[in-house]
Parts: sequence; C-alpha cells; structure tokens
Amino acid sequence: MISKNTAEKLYTELANYERKGVCILMNGSYASPMQVVKAHMVREDGTYMRDYEMNATGNLEKLDFVDIKMSERKN
Repeated sequence: MISKNTAEKLYTELANYERKGVCILMNGSYASPMQVVKAHMVREDGTYMRDYEMNATGNLEKLDFVDIKMSERKN
C-alpha cells in the first residue's frame, strides 16, 4: 500500500502524461490515472512494473502498469 503523498504524486504524474496524449494501461487495458492510483493504494503484496512504449520519434506513447503476480501466473 502506498502513502497518500505518494498517491498524489503518482496521480499528478499520470494526469500530466494523459494530458500529453500518452495512453495509460493496466495489464493491457485502458485505465485512468485514478484507476491506477486506486490499484496501487489497495495493493497489499506484489508490485506493478511500468512498461514504457515509445513512438518512432522517441516520445512516450504508452505506459502500461503490469501486475507482476499476474504475469507470473501466465508463465
């Protein structure tokens, strides 16, 4: 579980990405900045890994939060 201060910083970061047109995903599905923050806040164990996807010009195009535990279950 993350602190309120960390949650606010994460929300601000993700809202800024969204305003710049970056697609935010969780496990491959679209997610709002608040959905990502809420998922981090209720997490007791495990971690989300960030997967950054850049476009041809080197700008961030997609940011996917991948549930490490879910990833391990698929393998």
